[in-house]
Amino acid sequence: MSLSAREVDLFERFRGRLEAIAYRMLGSASDAEDAVQDTFLRWQAADRGYVETPEAWLTKALTNVCLNQLTSARSRRETYVGPWLPEPLLAGDRMLGPAETAEQRESVSIAVLTLMERLSPKERVVYVLREAFGYSHAEIAGMVELSESNCQQVYHRARQHVATGRARREVDAADAEKIAAEFLAAALSGRTEPLIRMLTGDAAGLTDGGGEVPARSVPMVGAVEIARFLRGGLKPTPAKRAIAGGDYTLHAAVVNGGPAVVGVLGDRVIGVISLELTADGISALHIQANPGKLNRLSRQRTTAGER
Repeated sequence: MSLSAREVDLFERFRGRLEAIAYRMLGSASDAEDAVQDTFLRWQAADRGYVETPEAWLTKALTNVCLNQLTSARSRRETYVGPWLPEPLLAGDRMLGPAETAEQRESVSIAVLTLMERLSPKERVVYVLREAFGYSHAEIAGMVELSESNCQQVYHRARQHVATGRARREVDAADAEKIAAEFLAAALSGRTEPLIRMLTGDAAGLTDGGGEVPARSVPMVGAVEIARFLRGGLKPTPAKRAIAGGDYTLHAAVVNGGPAVVGVLGDRVIGVISLELTADGISALHIQANPGKLNRLSRQRTTAGER
């Protein structure tokens, strides 16, 4: 069934919100784009004359697409090489969605997106719709075919799985970039002491290479181990330039609302270190090096540079 210009415009009006929902549900910008495109095809095929509330209809359709993707992704993750981490996005990307409340900002952090991997597909969908977008349990129940009381139980169970027992520290963009710059200076100092002072004693580090680039297959544990790894791992050397394919630079940045270090080679991002903050210091490093999860971020930097 062909779409009128008005119906196309209607969908485009909601595209940004749909992308933001899908990104939180899937942890992948490219998968989120695919999910929104599938939702558009469902919108095109629907008998739209019977759709009373387009936003509700589109959100439900997107939710069903994401549930299907999450279910199939679980089997794919079993064969994934090394740790799986979400796809990072630079500040300003519309896919990060609304950031008016602490819950909305936290729900898109790399730390929480990583923790959401613990959830079942239905738990993840319910958590995102309730925590980040404020849908009522009655509305969510209608989208995921649960009773309202069951929906409440799923949500509370999901919150328990995502909670870590240690409150994350929230900072604004200026402070986040400042912390990232201090961390980068400490990492490039050639000494472990400045890094150890910034890390919590039980800090953990995960690296996602996706089997595409060399990466640690097991987590780093403890400030000393992480500091030693970074001292030798970040400083540019001829050998590292040869592996990377040329001269690369490191920059402080804000990624998914938090401090990060971004590695750049030419117009391509080759790595992102996202820092998780608590009141006691940096408690986790999420190192994304899988090239397939850095394409959108590379495009973001290129577009920003052209302005």
